Amino acid sequence: MAWLGLAGYEPPMGFAGFLAGWTLMMAAMMLPSIAPLVVLHHGPRLPLAAGYLAVWGAIGLVPFAAMEWGIEPAAPVVLALGGVYELTPVKSACLRRCRNAASFLMERYRNGPFRLGVEHAVWCVGCCVGLMAVLVLAAAMGLQWAALIAAVVFVQKVLPFPQLSSRLTGLALVAAAVVVGLT
Repeated sequence: MAWLGLAGYEPPMGFAGFLAGWTLMMAAMMLPSIAPLVVLHHGPRLPLAAGYLAVWGAIGLVPFAAMEWGIEPAAPVVLALGGVYELTPVKSACLRRCRNAASFLMERYRNGPFRLGVEHAVWCVGCCVGLMAVLVLAAAMGLQWAALIAAVVFVQKVLPFPQLSSRLTGLALVAAAVVVGLT
């Protein structure tokens, strides 16, 4: 677990403890970006948020498995891949779907709130997978990095100019990969 900045540390409750901590971190980071959807949704909001967090909790299986299997990726590679992903058409398509809560609800208004949360989270994972890889694999899940990535996600999903902010983030990550690789 050295790549997580936790060399020699084992979670006190194993998988359950990791999953609880991971889901709590995802709630803190990602629920602000789902806020517009929650506000516009006129049905029960708790199942909506629960569906959203269920997907993000399931994503925690990937870093947990990597820790268990002793996978320690090189930070410059993760930064570069995360940056390149920010520049792809897949990222752009997911970002368009993820950031337009009104359109998302109009297309899926017949789905129940839990399913709406799951579907929205899937688009959000597609939107944020590069940033999450950077957080987990290169930034050692540090609180300052989590706050910075949460701010980037918020900017991309809520503020104007999402494509520009995504491209700038991608270029910054690629530049960081070069700098980290040279040091």
